Amino acid sequence: MASQHEPTGLIATSGLELLTAGTPNGWKITALLEELKAHYGTSSTTSTGSTGSTGFPQVTYQPIDIMQNTQKQPWFTALNPNGRIPVLVDHARGGFAVFEGSAILAYLARHYDPDHVFSFPADTDDFSVAEQWIAWQHGGLGPMQGQANHFFRFAKEKIPYPIQRYVGESERLYGILDARLRDRDYVAGPGRGKYSIADIAMLGWANIALLSGVNLDALFPNVVAWLDRCLARPATKAGFAIPAVSSFSNDALRAKIRDDPEEKRKADESTKLLEDAKAQYNYKYTSP
Repeated sequence: MASQHEPTGLIATSGLELLTAGTPNGWKITALLEELKAHYGTSSTTSTGSTGSTGFPQVTYQPIDIMQNTQKQPWFTALNPNGRIPVLVDHARGGFAVFEGSAILAYLARHYDPDHVFSFPADTDDFSVAEQWIAWQHGGLGPMQGQANHFFRFAKEKIPYPIQRYVGESERLYGILDARLRDRDYVAGPGRGKYSIADIAMLGWANIALLSGVNLDALFPNVVAWLDRCLARPATKAGFAIPAVSSFSNDALRAKIRDDPEEKRKADESTKLLEDAKAQYNYKYTSP
């Protein structure tokens, strides 16, 4: 359950507290937390910091309205100097705060996944493989697709060069992921792989690819199959509904376009904008 007020500070005194929003960086943590809860067992999620049962610590979620710049307030920047979500506060370890999604994934795996269900032992090559793909997401897919979101969808001035530049780079990166998944079910792990924090790091971005101008269905069938496979997991699906189900997901955008003529008109305009930008700069999709 989400808090109904705008946060002004931490509210829990035990367990784990996550300051988050419905974005790809937020979902990577809520998905992992829900998976850990489902595997290790815990009480129901609360928004008041109530005491949970034995097993995985109780989790308190505080929604942060990033449009109101709550994440820039002094109490928040004392936890994360960068003023971004998500932030995890571990009350069981003296209120230790962790920021940056990749660091939070690693922290939760290290301290709260003792069976390595969603991670790998640190002395294995699989650990390194997962680490590499998480770094790839953190330094490549996330930043590039984030810029694609901005210039293609939200910037008031539609400038062709950055539109084709960032959408094109996002497509190139999805091509790399698609090739990785050609003969695998998951990004890391032996054989066809296992569902892990390497997958969880990327899921949120793939789930809003259409918002960024990237049509996964048209170019990346392996990514589509992987995304469907991962989002079919009940705990991961629950994580993607925290703090609320997104209206920007691929499925939500397709439904809007299908059911609303005005949304269909806007989508057609956006498609033409992207096509014209690519043509202007002779963009051709390539990916190693």
